[in-house]
Amino acid sequence: MKSAQSPSLGILLATSFAFVIVQLDVTIVNVALPQIGQELRASVSDLQWVVDAYTLGFAVFLLSGGVMGDKFGSKRVFLCGFVLFALASLSCALAPNATSLNIARAVQGVGAALLVPSSLAILNFAYAHDKKLLAKAIGWWTAAGGVSIAAGPVVGGLLVSSIGWRSIFWVNVPICIAGFLLTRKIVPLMPSKDTGRSFDVPGQLLAIVALTGFIGAVIEIEPLGISHHFVQAGFALAFISGAAFLIVEQRSKAPMLPLRLFRQRSFSGAVLFGVLVNFSYYGVIFILSFYLQKVRGFSVLQAGLIFLPLTGTFIISNIACGWMVARTGLRIPMMLGGLIGAAGYAMLGAIGISTSSTFLEMLPGLALIPAGMGLAVPAMTTSILSSVERHQAGTASAILNTARQVGGAMGVAIFGALIASGSTSDIIINIRWAMLTSMVMLLMAAVLAYWCKIGVIHPRFASQPSHN
Repeated sequence: MKSAQSPSLGILLATSFAFVIVQLDVTIVNVALPQIGQELRASVSDLQWVVDAYTLGFAVFLLSGGVMGDKFGSKRVFLCGFVLFALASLSCALAPNATSLNIARAVQGVGAALLVPSSLAILNFAYAHDKKLLAKAIGWWTAAGGVSIAAGPVVGGLLVSSIGWRSIFWVNVPICIAGFLLTRKIVPLMPSKDTGRSFDVPGQLLAIVALTGFIGAVIEIEPLGISHHFVQAGFALAFISGAAFLIVEQRSKAPMLPLRLFRQRSFSGAVLFGVLVNFSYYGVIFILSFYLQKVRGFSVLQAGLIFLPLTGTFIISNIACGWMVARTGLRIPMMLGGLIGAAGYAMLGAIGISTSSTFLEMLPGLALIPAGMGLAVPAMTTSILSSVERHQAGTASAILNTARQVGGAMGVAIFGALIASGSTSDIIINIRWAMLTSMVMLLMAAVLAYWCKIGVIHPRFASQPSHN
């Protein structure tokens, strides 16, 4: 218990290693997609799956990852996540075709699903004695992931232009090894209070079917058409299995998704906030990478460097978030972050996207979008962890991140469909519609943070039994 009272900087570093590789692999592939498509002869739909296979594997196994951490101990699950992610990254680097690459990307997502909820549970355990320190630790953890998201296109551009697209997966291996060794040495074994909890196999299987059917159908709308039997079957399967999932979770004595958590307005509001933020951000990064290389003709390296402002504003806003939370609470940074992000999307849509846009024209929007996320996301994550009992931290963080990954996958699928075909002028118009949609989503997120009283913790809720 000594480590819980005097948490080591090494614990924060180990958990940050995990979040760095998880988030890096969200965006590092975007600038490599044209080269992957050319070498593996992949269609736009195949390339969407390079992004969404990872996100889908991540999303559908996050809840199981949270349950496993609560049941077997977060450190054990965390170590397994590093091993699985490293092996999947090797498979991606050696993939001979698009199908095998996408399968390996899905396995990467499963590894990420083991890492993220366990890393937050480890932080929650280590800093549980001081909520202000916990908020700061989550701020630095989020900053590490935020910087890796922003740096992904830059790092990817450098690697792809100098070595080739396979190098973006080789880079994960040494990071996984460093995180694994540091975790074994520094992070203590944490006792679980949830050892009697089952895995809720029916719920897990239904969630996989529902998410896969829905996202797969959306991605295939553009190449196959809405009337194609595959697309219609996907939506039907998603609806039926999704309804069955809710029924199973409502009746289960040990559900993988405790529906009672959503009765708290601040909890459900924070989850929806995360969906809106990820839908807009991941979708926009995908189409901007396509725009810069296919419409503007920039090289992979040039496209990556254009995303460089995202890195700096992420760092600044994450530091500012910790300062702001200590003085204003959690709701103000989330509201302000939503408004700043909305302004960034508005700027890109109004003046930053055309067939002749300069870097300076795009710069204000590219800087404001991550600045808004950097303020909002740490506060959102802290509010989720603060609204549940300590031994359910893995499950709570898994719920939030599942929702966020589903939102990100949908953003890539829907915005990607907008630019999959048509003339250059059509693509520009559709990108502007995507920016307008993202702006509206971030404004909705800001209003949601205010209306749902996000960050306001209800003691009566927190004291309810955790097994329901």
